[in-house]
Amino acid sequence: MISTPGSPQTRDDSVPTTAAPVPGSGRQEGVEVALAQASDGLAGSEGAARSEGGTAAGAGRGATAVGGRRRIGVLLVIALLAYLVDLGSKLLVVARLENHAPITVLGDIVTLQVIRNPGAAFGMGQALTIVFTAIASSVIVVIWRIARKLYSLPWAIALGLLLGGALGNLTDRLFRFPGVLRGHVVDFISVQHFAVFNLADSAIVCGGILVVLLSFRGSNPDGSTHPAATSGGAKGARKGGSSGGSGSGAEGGPKGE
Repeated sequence: MISTPGSPQTRDDSVPTTAAPVPGSGRQEGVEVALAQASDGLAGSEGAARSEGGTAAGAGRGATAVGGRRRIGVLLVIALLAYLVDLGSKLLVVARLENHAPITVLGDIVTLQVIRNPGAAFGMGQALTIVFTAIASSVIVVIWRIARKLYSLPWAIALGLLLGGALGNLTDRLFRFPGVLRGHVVDFISVQHFAVFNLADSAIVCGGILVVLLSFRGSNPDGSTHPAATSGGAKGARKGGSSGGSGSGAEGGPKGE
């Protein structure tokens, strides 16, 4: 069947092109971003429904952002737990272990001993205390900006671990000797032939690993799928739709004659 201007088929085909694109401003509220992404996902689903086969339809659904409520509460709870556990452990080991003999946990492999670390995690960069303080502050700001459009539970856990760990070490740099922005971080977990670290370092490492895994899986903090993971399916859906339209036109030609 050959469609003419103004016919229902022509009007349906124009639906995806009228969908408003999601603005890229970083100052937008998270709810507005989610609503705009949901609008784009609806348009993609309508286009996939007109294509041939279940694969095209599945691709249209895969490109849709996952809705739901924001996960800021989960992020804050995880961050608070990580922060309090780190802070409590440091207060305890400073009161009980500093200036005392190390405590053996696992033979000579793992021991507990207090070390004042002016550098980064695992004792690196000891001459760059102020630089690492600035980096930790920047990480906290970035995490808070991402949290405004956070709908993914795994991402909330990962960012909560990063935030709690960064706050734990930043507290040491702000309030411990020798002064503000230059304070030495308390490390107390010593692993033979490796490093001396604390629970904040562990939270940062675990959160970072989880972020990498989520990124490789194509997951975004807003609950949507990374464009790289769905671009192939979306192209297949568009190709199926165009081939279906061409076939209909070819069949309509002989009938018109």
